[in-house]
Amino acid sequence: MRQSQFVLLILVGGTIVAVSMGIRQSFGVFLQPVVTDLELTRTTFGLTIAIQNLIWGLAQPFAGMLTDKYGSYRMLILSSLVYMAGLILTAFTSTAAGLHLSLGMLVGLAMSGTTFTVVLSAIGRLVAPEKRSLAFGIVSAGGSFGMFSFVPMSQLFIGLYGWSVAFLMLAACVMIVPLLTLALQRQTAAVASAENLSGETLSQALRSAGAHSGYWLLNCGFLVCGFHVAFIATHLPAFLHDSAIAPMRAAFALGLIGVFNILGTYLAGLYGGRYRKKYLLSGLYLGRALVIAVFIALPLSELTLGLFAAAMGLLWLGTIPLTSGLVAEIFGVRYGGTLFGIVFFSHQLGSFLGAWLGGYLFETTGSYTLMWQLAVLLGLVAALLHWPIRDEPVATQPAPA
Repeated sequence: MRQSQFVLLILVGGTIVAVSMGIRQSFGVFLQPVVTDLELTRTTFGLTIAIQNLIWGLAQPFAGMLTDKYGSYRMLILSSLVYMAGLILTAFTSTAAGLHLSLGMLVGLAMSGTTFTVVLSAIGRLVAPEKRSLAFGIVSAGGSFGMFSFVPMSQLFIGLYGWSVAFLMLAACVMIVPLLTLALQRQTAAVASAENLSGETLSQALRSAGAHSGYWLLNCGFLVCGFHVAFIATHLPAFLHDSAIAPMRAAFALGLIGVFNILGTYLAGLYGGRYRKKYLLSGLYLGRALVIAVFIALPLSELTLGLFAAAMGLLWLGTIPLTSGLVAEIFGVRYGGTLFGIVFFSHQLGSFLGAWLGGYLFETTGSYTLMWQLAVLLGLVAALLHWPIRDEPVATQPAPA
């Protein structure tokens, strides 16, 4: 692959992830205006985001299978249309059930075909193995750039036009995704690596992964990642609102997480190609636990909020290139979309718990203290889970004649 082709793929993949994930991570700033206008509770909005994450996770393995079979660009086009439909319907909803259906189910279904699993599956096939970890890191950093861009943008739209029009404007932004997917249409078997062209069947790959203890440890660890990300992205603005922090400051904090995660995710991809990914993942989760523990121990101020956002940003999505890279390293990229899709389902189970449990515990206890403490504990557990993973490549089984 020529350098120009490599750069083009990275730009296309990173932009798609930036749009899809950036919009997704801006939903936290909608919590306060939506629940106030529709006279709902935080638990209801948290349940909507929890449903979104659960549907996203349930659909992800199937989206991965379809991507492995038919190619990424078809899945991206179809899913982006569903994404736009979900955002448009959300703009006109007036009930909790409508919110669950549009922002929850439809957007969750769309996310399974417009984010990391599908895009990284395409990149993994087209990029040389020695550049794969770096490519995964740069493309994943697109989600961080999207967070930096779309969270303050969404808050600005809400302030100027109201939350309904803001959803319509975000739907218009998704229109760029089908155009960008044309660059991935050239994904063919001719450019696949020799590893990609192995005769192993999907059932053999699934059996191999199911018998590998490290694959299950990755699933458990990635659940914690989803818990952290969904809880913070969904409930941090409300947590800051309760502490008399202005809404734009809260949006800025989430945007700052995105800024620093551009560097953090890039470094995760870079060093993932040099050092053992399982040790980097252990260090990343331990770092999250320490950052959250210090944040809740110190008095809340704009300074501590800024330091928390910067530190958490460095650790935010670095799990994506490391986890997906470890799956590809152990099992190969032939069925990378399917195998990483299953791992990502665990991530979304954690996201369901982080989004829903945050609202539920707030309504029952009157604060987010217990959730912050639980986030610290789970970070320590995840750090321990990744350490014993066996990361040597497994032997590929030939397909039966």
